[in-house]
Amino acid sequence: MEASKLVNDFTEDLLADLDALLVTKPENVRYLTGFEHPEDAWVWVDGGGILLVTTPLYANPLRERTLPHAIERPQRWPELLRERARGRVGFEAAHLPYARARSLAEAWPEAELMPTEGRVEALRRIKSEEEKSLIVRAMAIARTAFLAVRPEIRPGLTEEDFAASLECAMRRRGAEDRAFATIVASGTRGAYPHAGASDAPLPENGLVTVDWGARYRGYHSDVTRTLALGEPQPELARAHRAVREALEAALAKARPGVPVKELDQAAREVLAGYDLLDYYPHALGHGVGLEVHEAPRVAIESDEVLRPGMVITLEPGVYLPGLGGAREEELVWIGENGIEVLSEGM
Repeated sequence: MEASKLVNDFTEDLLADLDALLVTKPENVRYLTGFEHPEDAWVWVDGGGILLVTTPLYANPLRERTLPHAIERPQRWPELLRERARGRVGFEAAHLPYARARSLAEAWPEAELMPTEGRVEALRRIKSEEEKSLIVRAMAIARTAFLAVRPEIRPGLTEEDFAASLECAMRRRGAEDRAFATIVASGTRGAYPHAGASDAPLPENGLVTVDWGARYRGYHSDVTRTLALGEPQPELARAHRAVREALEAALAKARPGVPVKELDQAAREVLAGYDLLDYYPHALGHGVGLEVHEAPRVAIESDEVLRPGMVITLEPGVYLPGLGGAREEELVWIGENGIEVLSEGM
């Protein structure tokens, strides 16, 4: 996206009661500028527009960009911005360390530093068509990689070996990286929602939960499938059936204008009907974009309402201590008139 156009369109929202805003969270830096190395940069926004501040490491690539930028060693960034740092200057309180904020207050005597929360994140809730296309590409990479390595799943293969194979397949198909540490949870470890992948061998009879995603040009995908090996115990098969029905109930509710709590409630009602609600310990889902977990939070206690352009996960799960568990997750685009399930085809 064109950073200057984006900031000009939303300067009023970003600044509001401020004279300037310092953006330091890498995902927000990338959102506002498209800069591929946001961990090594700040963004300054004021009435004059946007300025990317980064290190000499990126001087040559930036010569080819029209993005307004300044090149300096990080130690000198505060001095570089001193003349612009006047009046009420906002900073991202959830990201900038206290010690760094204090040092900026000393470096900018004409500024009154004001903590802010969620100003850029509020813009990021709604994805543009360009952002959607990047998430779709990240999902396509995750899908084709999984389909390529799925035949490898067999009793005796370790969780770690399958995770490594899946991650390698994503890289070979164009992923910058995995979206997060791939979860492969089999046997009794399926009762751990964030089990990671271990050296445990896959069982002869049981369930295997695989939760994975790819990152492509900064944007993420996220999907979960639970697979059956042999003949899982009846309790596990029943839990898996309940989870699939809970997911379908949530998907049936998903459309623009619906409070997200109604989706979580629909999933909970299904699980309650199976007497499994006590084994569902997390929210139904979350937003996905430049972060794999971002707003909106799809939860029973949330006041968010689904809006066109949101990308969310829906991922009910049941986790039975000492036995195992199941989770199914879809990645969903909220359109103007309905939804598009981006993770179909597996």
